[in-house]
Amino acid sequence: MSTSLYHICNYLAIISVFITNVAAQGWLDGHATFYGDMQGHTTEQGACGYDVFKEGYGLATTALSTTLFEDGAKCGSCYELKCVNSPWCKSGTIQVTATNLCPPSSGPQAWCNPPAHHFDLTEPMFLKIGQYKAGIVPVQYRRTPCVRQGGVSFYLGGNPYFLLVLVYNVAGAGDIKAMRIKGSHSSNWVQMSRNWGMNWQVSEQLVGQGISFQLMASDGKTLELDNVVPSNWQFGQSFRGNSNFH
Repeated sequence: MSTSLYHICNYLAIISVFITNVAAQGWLDGHATFYGDMQGHTTEQGACGYDVFKEGYGLATTALSTTLFEDGAKCGSCYELKCVNSPWCKSGTIQVTATNLCPPSSGPQAWCNPPAHHFDLTEPMFLKIGQYKAGIVPVQYRRTPCVRQGGVSFYLGGNPYFLLVLVYNVAGAGDIKAMRIKGSHSSNWVQMSRNWGMNWQVSEQLVGQGISFQLMASDGKTLELDNVVPSNWQFGQSFRGNSNFH
């Protein structure tokens, strides 16, 4: 077999395995409700830390039940949903980003309690797959790659001795499971830890330094963004990298 033919066959084999793995994931069962109004108004920033309109997520968002939320680890992940097995269903699917927690509660409508797989959608997104009078509909869902415009973005909060970084606009898997940071005065990468939602913290004095980040998504893919934050940065500012996950 020629070298070129060998590479073609190997490539086709890899594609075949990828397609098989995607198909094997299939659809999972859950339910969906909605909150807010047609403009998506809500008084909460959300358990992920996002300002959904300021940071570009808009109305195509969802709060996840406790089981799906995983203490904030799934913030930024994307899902495809379709309504099934109900006279109140509409055809078609929607794609939404996880931006909040649907907290557990007591009583007969404790939809978000463990072990339920539940999505609390904005009203406009719910009405794409179900009728308003239903209130709640059974759905099937699956993870889907997040499509974003531009690079991964960072919002810097905290104080000179404690840096809190909100990560958003993440493509691909959408959710970050590990993160490292480096100031321009050092050659060493420092491990960050999740504070809450998609906010990551580090106790380093980085004021006056340029800042670089290394990110690892939940699918294991990594991305390094060097000098994404200039040395004259200030708390309360946002910065966008020049690349994203694929």
